[in-house]
Amino acid sequence: MTDPLLTPLTVGGLTLRNRVFSSSHTPGYCVDGKVTDRYVRYHEEKARGGIGLTMVGGSTNVAPDSPSIWGQLYAGDDDVVPGLRELADAVHALGAAVMCQITHMGRRTIWDDGDWLPTIAPSRVREPAHRSFPRVMEEPDIRRVVAAYAAGARRVAEAGLDGVEVIAYGHLIDQFWSPAVNRRTDRYGGSLDNRLRFGLEVLEAIRDAIGDRVLLGIRLSGDERLDDGLSREECTDIARRLATTGLLDFVNVISGNLATDPALAEVIPPMGTPIGAQLPVAAAIKEAVDLPVFHAGRIPDLATARHAIEQGLVDLIGMTRGHIADPHIVAKLERGEETRIRTCVGASFCLSRIYVGLEALCIQNPATGREATIPQITPPGRGPARRVVVVGAGPAGLEAARVCAGRGHDVVLVEARSETGGQLRLAARASARQRDLLGIVDWLEAEVRLAGVDLRLDTPVDADDVVSESPHVVVVASGGWPDTEVLPTGAEGNALLVSVADVIAGQAGAGSSVLVYDDHGNVEALSCVEYLLDRGHRVELATPDRMVGPELIGTVYPAYLERFHAAGVVLTPDHRLVAVHRVDGGLEAVLANAYTGVEQRRTVDTVAVEHGTVPDDGIFHDLAARSANGGVTDLDALLAFEPQPESSGGFDVHLVGDALASRNVHAAIHDARRLCQAL
Repeated sequence: MTDPLLTPLTVGGLTLRNRVFSSSHTPGYCVDGKVTDRYVRYHEEKARGGIGLTMVGGSTNVAPDSPSIWGQLYAGDDDVVPGLRELADAVHALGAAVMCQITHMGRRTIWDDGDWLPTIAPSRVREPAHRSFPRVMEEPDIRRVVAAYAAGARRVAEAGLDGVEVIAYGHLIDQFWSPAVNRRTDRYGGSLDNRLRFGLEVLEAIRDAIGDRVLLGIRLSGDERLDDGLSREECTDIARRLATTGLLDFVNVISGNLATDPALAEVIPPMGTPIGAQLPVAAAIKEAVDLPVFHAGRIPDLATARHAIEQGLVDLIGMTRGHIADPHIVAKLERGEETRIRTCVGASFCLSRIYVGLEALCIQNPATGREATIPQITPPGRGPARRVVVVGAGPAGLEAARVCAGRGHDVVLVEARSETGGQLRLAARASARQRDLLGIVDWLEAEVRLAGVDLRLDTPVDADDVVSESPHVVVVASGGWPDTEVLPTGAEGNALLVSVADVIAGQAGAGSSVLVYDDHGNVEALSCVEYLLDRGHRVELATPDRMVGPELIGTVYPAYLERFHAAGVVLTPDHRLVAVHRVDGGLEAVLANAYTGVEQRRTVDTVAVEHGTVPDDGIFHDLAARSANGGVTDLDALLAFEPQPESSGGFDVHLVGDALASRNVHAAIHDARRLCQAL
């Protein structure tokens, strides 16, 4: 029996080979609004992995007053065509279809970038997320932008892509639709017919520009979930009206709006949120229109995707972040290897990087976005098999063992604890929100076992133990210990502090009142606060930063702040912990304002701190003294993805992950991958 996900789908005159697609998004791989080799390889890999349709050009802008603030493509001139043509040819050669999304972002952008033109919108209503005060569009602006949409779509068609998708949620078209933004009194405002006028003019102009040979679709919200915005019923009515125009070949449905970061977190749900929660909204649109309906929104696994297709909720299901984690989802399904799919855990590391001007990377797959240097499938080694001992089975050690075994080497992986995962497994225990992180460890361990690695748990080792294995190469991935030395030199109280890791692990008893001091700014302290709230503690979260969790951008932080405010957590930014004393009733913590130096004092039962980790590298130094390479990893070879220089007369030893320096999960896995893929 054919899997429902593997059945073809005909959209207009195009037949897709299966029911799985990747929705348009912006990984930040474009330069100056143009396609790059990196961008081509990124989408080509999805096609190689069996996907039916990959949509490119998330928020591809069509006019100069819609600047590319996230590294988007720019279809406002003909320079975009050659790169798009190269991308389309690469994807088509591997059997997949490819479409491009185009847009004018209206108020959802900034004015002080690109050509420094004012943002525009139907009315002077500021978007909270991007904060510009838009200029009200006059009719000449409307005519200009409609023409720009048509010209952008024509360029996509000239490049040989299969379709054009217009984005109409949060961007300019929806800004005309939504009464929360459109306060006009002319023929483009007021009644729904008037508010739809601009969008219909855009679609008509695009259809005239591309004809019938290229598909045209629209991505819209099925429920704006916005005060004074479009209700589910109104969104369904809009979709029904558009579908009857004959202009569209498909409708792509999401739920929510983009006006604020909490709203964005509903549209692109992070870990700790329900899977497939937007499917009922998409299904309601499907019942109302006689067009193929697409949907993407936290569909990380094939079981959920299959359910959506099998039950007829939608016609094409998007696994966008799923393909960032594993671009070979469909190929593995076709080979009967569904259990080997690396499932997206929803950490939103990819999206968070975009919001600080960096490129998208996957927290667990270092090959995504680096296909030119790190292949998704580890190639077998070309030299003789070597004996490799990996010390530590956290993410870095698991990846090192997996890759070395895939290269054909004889691998021993030793771990002192009774389970793999290291600090990541601990992080997953902090709260229900963090639990999905276990998926990273589970996949790595399963692949390690499948590769035939000799995995030895409950096996603490010293340098003599490692040497007795007669290794050719040793990879030390022994992780790090929480650093609690946060107080100024000479200050009293370091010995009175506990780490947030020890609190979560249950190794440090926390009294009823706890001060959590975060000198790191990522998720660790916030997850500890949630752990404490789940157990009934009173909590204050203090940080020297000007906000809590400054490293958490985009979609991850809103849920934490919602919980903290609801639970009465005291949030104290701009204050540094400078001393801790024993007093009657517990501990006195002294906080100094980071700007004025004025001190405040708190009496609490426990002070838990987050200050990164100190490398646990003792065994590395012992081994380095006995190794052939002296423990030196040649950085030129490492960065060139070339083998390390050959040593004679013994073994080489290398250091990866937190045993090298306190960073994050992606860095640890990336360390191991780029070192070991060249062994």
